[in-house]
Amino acid sequence: MLAVALLGSAGWGWRSDRRVAARFDATVVHDVDGDTIVVSIAGRSEKVRILGADTPETVDPRKPVQCYGPEASAHTKARLPPGTRVSLETDVETRDKYGRLLAYVYVGGVRYDDELLRLGYARLLIIPPNGVYARAMLQDELRARAAGRGLWGACAPGT
Repeated sequence: MLAVALLGSAGWGWRSDRRVAARFDATVVHDVDGDTIVVSIAGRSEKVRILGADTPETVDPRKPVQCYGPEASAHTKARLPPGTRVSLETDVETRDKYGRLLAYVYVGGVRYDDELLRLGYARLLIIPPNGVYARAMLQDELRARAAGRGLWGACAPGT
């Protein structure tokens, strides 16, 4: 069982001095879409919602496929194929309302969440009280927007 001790609240994530995170290794089993993967942790399957990055929808049956969603999903599938070793880092809150593990995903020591934003595959999404890396992630999104990378160049505003 994953156990995380949480002390206090980091508010909107702009201050993180009271945050106690857990970090652990996992292996990618498969991708669900651009911002959700399934991993194996010590032989147990976990659905992981990648923190800080919101890719356009591709699998929600209640919504149409959104602009740049297939590209974002394809990027995650290519970067995190089955068998990829990753490290997961939790923030203040470890589960969302759907029971998914909320975590920052590291590949080769680099946070994948930032890559999604930097390359324009995702918009910044802070799920309070999580957001310890919000400032850095916002900078990644703003640079992608300014450069017209990914969805910022391909999609009309609001799509």
